Amino acid sequence: MNTKRGLPSTLKMRHDVHFVEELASRSGAPIGRMIPIDRLEPNSQQPRMEIGDLTELAASIREKGVLEPILVRPSEVGGRFMIISGERRYRASLLAGLEEMPCIEMDVDDQAVAEIALIENLQRKDLTPFEEAEGLQALADRFGYTHEEIAKKIGKSRSSVTESLSLCSMPAEIKELCRLADITSKAMLLQIVRQPSIDAMRALIDRISSQGLTRDQVRKVAKPKPASRQKPFQYKFQSPEKEFALEIKFRRSNVELEELRRALTAALMHVESVMSKADQEGKDNSSEEMVEVV
Repeated sequence: MNTKRGLPSTLKMRHDVHFVEELASRSGAPIGRMIPIDRLEPNSQQPRMEIGDLTELAASIREKGVLEPILVRPSEVGGRFMIISGERRYRASLLAGLEEMPCIEMDVDDQAVAEIALIENLQRKDLTPFEEAEGLQALADRFGYTHEEIAKKIGKSRSSVTESLSLCSMPAEIKELCRLADITSKAMLLQIVRQPSIDAMRALIDRISSQGLTRDQVRKVAKPKPASRQKPFQYKFQSPEKEFALEIKFRRSNVELEELRRALTAALMHVESVMSKADQEGKDNSSEEMVEVV
């Protein structure tokens, strides 16, 4: 009787360079082998909670086998192996009736197992922007990785990682409003979280929902208006005969009348001080002595 094998005879095992090769450099080359499926067991600490519908994957495995080996490490129970990553492929293979699966056996510690599991989840294509943000935050919190280090491990740019992490700051209330409005685009969510207040976030969500705005339209309406630069306060006085003009400038725009009075008084006192000093020294009351260099 023919047994159902997990790897087509025409294919060789391959693996993801983002984490397998990096960890292999620390612990020696990983071993590729076929392992009976009844000797495999899921990781109880697997961060992925939702396995999803396995119907299509199981059908593909029945037809083509497992094209990508799963990652395992020896279990505490002799002769068994714990799945590090690839639990969906494992469960789909059970449904497909496979008796053995292609595996990459690795000798790694608990921290590396948790790291691989998180990174594998982050490399899934069906993650929502919020799920991705939570996974990235978990890497930062659990292992103290910088944005640059996370980007290197998951094969994305640092700016993309930083943008995704910014979604973690979105209030739960706003996340729920986004869900109800079916706003799933990362670009739109980023525009929402960049709003200056919760009220502004609500308003933008309502506008997206009611007007059916596209991504480009959201970028235009969400772009903050440049703050108008207020001119510094100036007080100008010209004598009726136009023999002289007086001008006082403040560095601030809002100045009370009492502040203006004190400034004028200070200027007058300065003039009187210069004149008094000139009289004591027997000098002429030259205006050059009164020039205040600012």
